[in-house]
Amino acid sequence: MTSKTPHALRWWIGLSALAIVALDQGTKWWAESTLELREYVPVLGDLLGWRLVYNPGAAFGLASGMTWILTVVAAIAVVALVVISLRASQVPVAIGLAGMLGGAISHLGDRLFREPGFGKGEIVDFIDYAGFFVGNIADIFLVASAIYLVLLSLFQKEPVTPDEHPAESTP
Repeated sequence: MTSKTPHALRWWIGLSALAIVALDQGTKWWAESTLELREYVPVLGDLLGWRLVYNPGAAFGLASGMTWILTVVAAIAVVALVVISLRASQVPVAIGLAGMLGGAISHLGDRLFREPGFGKGEIVDFIDYAGFFVGNIADIFLVASAIYLVLLSLFQKEPVTPDEHPAESTP
């Protein structure tokens, strides 16, 4: 089954996004209450570990001095994803949108409500990927959902509705 009623699909996207927010914020709470700032704790040797850091910027710490601009961008992204989600009619698309929306809402929450203050909050990162970068659960959902939606757009065949069948012509 690839389509659901729009009402049910909207609820599914919303509840899935909220579950992602809860998972991300819960793991951030765990990281802050368990880990020491910047101290590496190996999980898979040097390949993967825990390291608590606070990121005022975007990916890889870019735009660190422009946290309030990143907050505005995150708010615009959340609004856009909500609007797009309200129009979703296919389950495969809804899966990607739920992941994107959950990750974006959680990051916006960090920007709005974490230190050093409203609109200037820093993202809690704690998953260290071989020293290349440190991320969190919201990052995983954002990246995986973006890749999923791109692949879906490249390989999914558009469903044909009854209205789109060409009229049969008689000779």
